[in-house]
Amino acid sequence: MSVNHGANLYDLSKKYGFSKDEFLDFSSNINPFGTSSLAKEYVINNINMVSVYPDVNYSSLKKSISSYCKCNENNIVLGSGATELISSFINTIKPKKAVLISPAYSEYERELKKHNCEIIKYFSRDYNDFKIDTIELVDFINEHESDLIIICNPNNPTGFTFSKFEMEVILNNTKAFVMVDETYVEFTNTKIYSSTPLVDKHDNLFVIRGTSKFFSTPGIRLGYGLIGNCDVKNKINDNLDLWNINIIASAMGEIMFTDEKYINHCADIFLKERDYLYKSLSDFKNLKVYESKGNFILCKIKDKSITAGELRERLIPKKIIIRDCKSFDGLDEFYFRVCLLKPEDNRYLINSLKEIL
Repeated sequence: MSVNHGANLYDLSKKYGFSKDEFLDFSSNINPFGTSSLAKEYVINNINMVSVYPDVNYSSLKKSISSYCKCNENNIVLGSGATELISSFINTIKPKKAVLISPAYSEYERELKKHNCEIIKYFSRDYNDFKIDTIELVDFINEHESDLIIICNPNNPTGFTFSKFEMEVILNNTKAFVMVDETYVEFTNTKIYSSTPLVDKHDNLFVIRGTSKFFSTPGIRLGYGLIGNCDVKNKINDNLDLWNINIIASAMGEIMFTDEKYINHCADIFLKERDYLYKSLSDFKNLKVYESKGNFILCKIKDKSITAGELRERLIPKKIIIRDCKSFDGLDEFYFRVCLLKPEDNRYLINSLKEIL
């Protein structure tokens, strides 16, 4: 398994002589419009709070998350980023056998291997456009008697997404814990695709979210998990550090989860830009483009006239970076992924691809 989380702008800047700020990083899944201005203004105007300890219970932050996710605030656990919660949950339940949908984010497999968990991969396939039949997946989980299923929803990098209804079918028909990573769900219609409201009635569900991608705040390291299973929730909390969320992250979370103007504005733009980019990429005769509900689109070079790595290298002098997807299990050197940036940047990408493809 190759571990690769995208472009290193510092290395590329040194190699090509560009400032890292000049690059259009289509390999990064972070909202290019920045974070909530209300949250930033609050921090600026209340900077003296850094001299105060955070609320040990994070009551206001949990209240904001509860309202945002439409779940009971008692079912919330906080972490310094989604990755910490992935690790904490797996460490708590210590699964013996886990089903991992592939291709997927490499961190899941890394954490499972730390606990000598048997990993059974369920591959979504190109010939099905990476779409997954829910009943077929349920049968696979039960056939292998797994005690954990990990689902990235929307899936990175394929963009396939289970609906809330389909997720409930999985929950109702398996005995396994279901860990759902919703890192990218806010880029789509959460009323249809988010599982957060299901947490209050399903003891075998753990939903993870972070603020790095949609809220464009990777620097504050704020993640949260939703779980109705009190035993597991308490064990996770017992192993987390006191005050594990710094006061800046806590304050920003309190504000940005309630900033409906920012949330709706970003969601509207991304829905339109995803539609534009999908249609524009589909116009290339030598590309196969996969439908996505995330803020990224997976493509395959059909005629194999150029590899994704070669395409990436030819785009870098244009100050464009795309994601070569050969490091994802189940994909080869002809797959690449592009993320949504600002409208003018997305159009520049398409025009640049026309010059090469």
